[in-house]
Amino acid sequence: MHAVPSSANHVVAVAVLIIHEGRVLSLRRALTKDAGPGLWETLSGRVEPGEEPLDAAAREAFEESGLEVRVDPRPWTTYTATRLGEPMVVIVYRATPLSDDPVVTLSEEHDDHAWVDAEAFARRSSLTKLVDAVHSALATV
Repeated sequence: MHAVPSSANHVVAVAVLIIHEGRVLSLRRALTKDAGPGLWETLSGRVEPGEEPLDAAAREAFEESGLEVRVDPRPWTTYTATRLGEPMVVIVYRATPLSDDPVVTLSEEHDDHAWVDAEAFARRSSLTKLVDAVHSALATV
């Protein structure tokens, strides 16, 4: 087991797997982003101080895609990562759009999107832990 100094601050983030008709919403980070420009991911963002992670998941989904979603309150998985060299804990949630015909409206954080199956997401994204989460989540749909 690797010990982390008690003074280390961790960023807490959520990732949201919005699943519709057996596919997950994949977004490409804008080239202007400081972390991961051009990287394909799912929706994600930091949990604000005092904010519940579940609320952060719904907020991030709406802010980054314009979609209102139903977030499964049970986290799908969690994992550790780094962002710009800082330690991060990522809580992954599954969600479904409230609309039967979801129309994505991207924020300035992303410049492209696609609804993809697990294999297509794996080809697009280098985030192996997120790829694993998408694969396992779509396998249960």
